[in-house]
Amino acid sequence: MTAVPLWAWGVTLAVLAVLIVIDLVLTRGPESSLRAAAVESALWFAAALVFGAVLWLWRGPATGGQYLAGYLLERALSVDNVFVFVLLFVSMRIPAELQKRILFLGVVGALVLRGVFIAAGGALIESVSWIFYVFGAMVLLAGARMFRAGEGGSGNNFAVRGLRRVLPVTEHYDGSRLFTRVSGRAMATPLLVALVAIAVTDVVFALDSIPAVFGVTRDLFVVFTSNAFAVLGLRALYFLLAGSADRFVYLKPGIALLLVFIGVKMLLYDVVHMPVWVSLVVIAVVAGGAIGASLWRDRRLRLRRMREVPRPPAEPRPPAEQYPPAEPRESAEARPAAEPRGPVRT
Repeated sequence: MTAVPLWAWGVTLAVLAVLIVIDLVLTRGPESSLRAAAVESALWFAAALVFGAVLWLWRGPATGGQYLAGYLLERALSVDNVFVFVLLFVSMRIPAELQKRILFLGVVGALVLRGVFIAAGGALIESVSWIFYVFGAMVLLAGARMFRAGEGGSGNNFAVRGLRRVLPVTEHYDGSRLFTRVSGRAMATPLLVALVAIAVTDVVFALDSIPAVFGVTRDLFVVFTSNAFAVLGLRALYFLLAGSADRFVYLKPGIALLLVFIGVKMLLYDVVHMPVWVSLVVIAVVAGGAIGASLWRDRRLRLRRMREVPRPPAEPRPPAEQYPPAEPRESAEARPAAEPRGPVRT
């Protein structure tokens, strides 16, 4: 693994902290419109690309390509994460005005947890070389499981049930508070339960996604920064895609295919050396193709529904006898004679 100086880590963490504060200030307010979410998501994507360009200039095209491949992979995996968040928020009946706060706290917590996982994974690969192939098998199995399984949620339910057994939880929200007092007794609010569920969800996804990024690069700095920018753009991506989760029907098979590809690549690491640009092209083509095919299918279905909508039947015309009989025209004899005109002057 390539060593990165401490000052680079410090500058990177400072930049991420500044971006988080800016995002928090610019997105103040209880709710987020679709337009604001699109702008915020585009800004996070632009920030990730700018960081990749700096990394490209600083450490060369190879590292820059690894970062871009890792970021695109994490970005694609995070879309599936968003759809699970939608199901979670609906099942827990989290009010719309509280979703932004819970997502912000969940994203910051996910960033810290992923940093711990990445450091632990890097230390394991450095000290136990064969653990890399264990990670490859985990990624391959995750892809195969995604092909044949639906949305997961047992981990969330287990965590929520466990928290409710340990802490007393109120039945109602108390604004944006995680804890409140009822009859002088400290109790957790459902918002804390939702936060724990979000954290557990991201941990479950991280167990698949972080080993997958190690399949693209073993550089801890690249693995962490690609994860960080993908995770920090997760909140904006949620508000952008929450209302259209059912449109991306081919995204889950596409993500499963990517995981299978990365898992096989990791297992064949010592046999087949695959350039970074190959991984980059495969990730971009598969993820972009899955999204494009989903949107194309959704458009065809909408057009088909529009054609199948029955038109209202035309009002039947009344039969001829219902029309009032036409008045008989006066005969020429009955018409009054025209008044004689004066002599025609020539």
